[in-house]
Amino acid sequence: MAYELAKRTEDAERRLATTDGLPSRDGALLTARLQRRYNDRITGSFTIPAREGQYAPIPADVPAALVNALKARGIEQLYSHQAQAWEASQRGEHVAIVTPTASGKSLCYTLPVVSAAMQGKAKALYLFPTKALAQDQVAELLELNRAGDLGVKAFTFDGDTPGDARQAIRLHGDIVVSNPDMLHQAILPHHTKWAQFFENLRYVVIDEVHTYRGVFGSHVTNVLRRLKRICAFYGVEPQFILCSATIGNPQAHAEALIEAPVTAITESGAPSGPKHVLLWNPPVVNADLGLRASARSQSNRIARIAIKSGLKTLIFAQSRLMVEVLTKYLKDIFDHDPRKPARIRAYRGGYLPTERRETERAMRAGHIDGIVSTSALELGVDIGSLDVVILNGYPGSVAATWQRFGRAGRRQQPALGVMVASSQPLDQYVVRHPDFFAEASPEHARIAPDQPLILFDHIRCAAFELPFLAGDPFGPIDPLVFLEALAETEVVHREGDRWEWIADSYPANAVSLRSVADGNFVVVDRSDGKQQIIAEVDYSAAALTLYEGAIHMVQSTPYQVERLDWEGRKAYVTRTHVDYYTDSIDFTKLKVLDRFDGCIAGRGDSHHGEVHVVRRVAGYKKIRYYTHENIGYGPVNLPDQELHTTAVWWQLPQALLLTAFDSKQEALDGFLGAAYALHIVATVAVMADARDLQKAVGNGDGAWFAVADQSGRGQLRGAEFDASAIELQQQFVPTVYLYDNFPGGVGLSEPLWLRQAELLLRARELVQGCDCKAGCPACVGPVLAGQEDDATTPKALALKVLALFDSAALPSAAERERQSAEMVAP
Repeated sequence: MAYELAKRTEDAERRLATTDGLPSRDGALLTARLQRRYNDRITGSFTIPAREGQYAPIPADVPAALVNALKARGIEQLYSHQAQAWEASQRGEHVAIVTPTASGKSLCYTLPVVSAAMQGKAKALYLFPTKALAQDQVAELLELNRAGDLGVKAFTFDGDTPGDARQAIRLHGDIVVSNPDMLHQAILPHHTKWAQFFENLRYVVIDEVHTYRGVFGSHVTNVLRRLKRICAFYGVEPQFILCSATIGNPQAHAEALIEAPVTAITESGAPSGPKHVLLWNPPVVNADLGLRASARSQSNRIARIAIKSGLKTLIFAQSRLMVEVLTKYLKDIFDHDPRKPARIRAYRGGYLPTERRETERAMRAGHIDGIVSTSALELGVDIGSLDVVILNGYPGSVAATWQRFGRAGRRQQPALGVMVASSQPLDQYVVRHPDFFAEASPEHARIAPDQPLILFDHIRCAAFELPFLAGDPFGPIDPLVFLEALAETEVVHREGDRWEWIADSYPANAVSLRSVADGNFVVVDRSDGKQQIIAEVDYSAAALTLYEGAIHMVQSTPYQVERLDWEGRKAYVTRTHVDYYTDSIDFTKLKVLDRFDGCIAGRGDSHHGEVHVVRRVAGYKKIRYYTHENIGYGPVNLPDQELHTTAVWWQLPQALLLTAFDSKQEALDGFLGAAYALHIVATVAVMADARDLQKAVGNGDGAWFAVADQSGRGQLRGAEFDASAIELQQQFVPTVYLYDNFPGGVGLSEPLWLRQAELLLRARELVQGCDCKAGCPACVGPVLAGQEDDATTPKALALKVLALFDSAALPSAAERERQSAEMVAP
């Protein structure tokens, strides 16, 4: 019944979207139109008023030729924050500029860098998190250079730079524009080839520093430690200029990245047009199950209306698969005539560089009406004038939401941003509490550069680059213990007070800044008897998207994976015509290796320690377009992915489970619901990316017995997913795990352990406050139809589990003493 209701709703949405009204050609008019027609779906609406610009004259000490170049490009005066950045840079201070999207941050570092390059041999290194941003910046520098015949040489140095051009860039580049990965793997290990550049390095510009958080940010901080170490070797101490979109701790984060004081400029002087923001909750199609129309259908509908109204529209999706699905749906409407130029394009990681560059040019030229993208376009690539931004799901943070909304209205015209909520708990919380979203301050960016595994990797790289002398620091860390460990493995040799690298290996190649494992997979098309590379997929996503039988889409064109060469990192595909896409089914198993801490939690206990995690992709589902019905399954046989990491977990003793629940299945359902709720409140509590913090439900002795079926609920399974194996287990100790999804952990589990009582309280509030009867995706996850008994619904069972962990349910003093003694044992 629920499926039929959802299907009819989507069919109706699709028909209406193709015939809805006349073009409005105005973001403000479209806002009013959506509010009038869909008021029951809009839970929050507010407008950020237009802001007048604050201006300052171009400083007198800017070189005349540069002033003329600025005027030739229409810049007669500066915004106030640009003038402040110039003054701080001329005082020799490290500067962090933290202003909204499209506020002219690039000129804050362009002025001092170009000015210094024109007046002497001063060099500058620009670091951007993506190649697209680097290409964009070089294009801007070249245009400025041509406008004033400045004679400043700017070059991109990344993985796409031809080998014969690299030497010329090292010798003649005044401004080298690169990314942290190239600095880490190609520049620092070969610093002797860059000696002339480093001897004259005066400025290091780091843009989009809000992206350097979590694992990536922790790696980048260590790369900057290595950069400063090499600069000191060449007798220079460069000045850092950092730029960021709005975050909650801009100055503290900038200082943590470069480990030095910075002057933070946070007030923007740039003018901006009005921004209208709508929070959109899809309509309920089954109140008992809490089933709503999909965020996908609503985003698709809003995008069609906006594009038909003549508005340039950008849709952000949360996954590459959803990018392709939404692109297909929009192309079916707007690009059905192959004789006409494409109006809809997809943009995401994995596409070839030439295709991404061509898409960027088409967007800037205004030839594209609708763009569907992952977070790849969240950053400041200039893609021209946009009117509407639609978020297909909450990005996970207030800061990311405003960054994405900021992509519209870049030319001071009225803009519209619509956040369409999915059924995820955090999405539902945001749209049900619009005041929270409107008033919430942006989150803090967090890094843990001294995490032992990350630190060890970079000390190894640093030892390759330059010998360590006794007493040499590495940032604030004494590297002696790490160097001794390297000496034991015979990759460094100690000679007196000097530690020299002696191994033949090249350590930087083995360290990825962005992922656990290295080595991208290439997708090879064999459709026409030729072999042509059409895409790349990073290692972490390969097992989920490139299994044999998978439908892999590129610009919504479907290709079927015929063969996956795991060792060779290649997937061979052929063009196909199917009416479905595929989605992987994966399972996770955990085993406790060591307990760091333990305490009583209500009538159970809570722990913090080290765990071993195994992730297995067991199969995939075939899902039909539009109806989204499951039309089949297929098996997957790929290597398990393993890691050692840290976790916090909760468990109840077996004796209590036997009295509290009528069956093992009820207990399992309760723990699955509790894990679902705890994961979402934990993600908010430590402001983590949901991908960096994962949840699982397993048995206390390490055997796995809980997996999710297609409904999202758990079924009893054994260690090898054998339903009969559960009866052979002597112990039944269901356990909720929250673990860092990175080898060795990245500092998320410890604060969760310290706040575990608060997490339990918030999880209970989340479940109790939900409007559903039996449980739903907004609190304990999807539930099966027919689970209507108040005592045994997943919602009631999850609340029972959370209540048993509550401090109000503490056992007697004697029982607590006995449990504490048991927890000390391994």
